[in-house]
Amino acid sequence: MELTGWLARCPLIAILRGVRPEEVEAVAAALEAAGIAIVEVPLNSPRPLESIARLARGFGDRLLIGAGTVTERTQVDAVAEAGGRLLVTPHADPALVRAAKARGMLAVPGFFTPAEAFALLGAGADGLKLFPAEAASPTVLRALLAVLPAATAVVPVGGMDAASVPAWRAAGAAGFGIGSALYRAGDDAATVGTKARALVAALEAG
Repeated sequence: MELTGWLARCPLIAILRGVRPEEVEAVAAALEAAGIAIVEVPLNSPRPLESIARLARGFGDRLLIGAGTVTERTQVDAVAEAGGRLLVTPHADPALVRAAKARGMLAVPGFFTPAEAFALLGAGADGLKLFPAEAASPTVLRALLAVLPAATAVVPVGGMDAASVPAWRAAGAAGFGIGSALYRAGDDAATVGTKARALVAALEAG
């Protein structure tokens, strides 16, 4: 399935920074029950490849599982071998996009300027992560979308919560990377489920 298909199911991307392998499956089950279909494990989490492998085995047929905070070429291969199908970077590196596409993965690299956006799209990016979104605004996103190819999926990440999502959505965001508003290290599955249901409800209401 293309990235746009996953975002159509639910535009929220769960960023589980700090999650541990022994808890990741219960957290993912809570996210799935709330309707979230995309789960990202940042590589600066404890034993991230183990978490990704567990998620790929248990949820890979139903959810899009991948890695965030990918910064090196060797990490692309490691994530692919663990079963991840989504690669998210914090920065604009066309080489990582090309490496991800060569492994059959969806690539959503980070960008902040039009120059970065066009370079990443030229490398084959499936979508773009506007990061850090706190330093931009829905007005900035609207201006970027005016010059980017019409089908470009831009996902703001950073500071996203139930209160901020509606304005970004109105500006044309294709999805939203949700970190601390959804999961903080140490949160149990019940807590994550409650947060996830509230975010999904806010999105539907908006």
